[in-house]
Amino acid sequence: MTIVDRATRCFLSWRVVHERTAEIAQAMVYEAPAQRYYSDCFGMYFNLHYGISHYLAMRDKSETYSVEAGNPELRHYLARLVRRSRCFSRSIEALRRHGKLFIYAWNRRQLHRHLFPITRLMLSNSFEHGFIHSTNQQSPRIFPGLVGH
Repeated sequence: MTIVDRATRCFLSWRVVHERTAEIAQAMVYEAPAQRYYSDCFGMYFNLHYGISHYLAMRDKSETYSVEAGNPELRHYLARLVRRSRCFSRSIEALRRHGKLFIYAWNRRQLHRHLFPITRLMLSNSFEHGFIHSTNQQSPRIFPGLVGH
């Protein structure tokens, strides 16, 4: 289960669970306070206490796209969430630890992208000045928050 900030796309709260329960969802809401909460029309969310925040249940994905986009990112980058036949976690605690590390790195990346957005103008200037070369060679990739020596 995840709660995602719409502006930064950071994970504000997350849990590795076997099934969604009201107790777990309520704990997540308390740990990730927000002005507004949006969800699908899953019945459990109607009975949660949101404090002074507003809660809206959406029949479509118009306001839940952030969390709907975040969940596939978790499955994409954490192989143990992809298939049960390969790369699965034998321990729920191991999955939680891997999730914690991924969420930490993901949130740092998202905050960096939010603070320092790359605009089309910056990209076009980089091409003009030769900072970005369009070749078939792979360039080294740098991931924020991870340092290699």
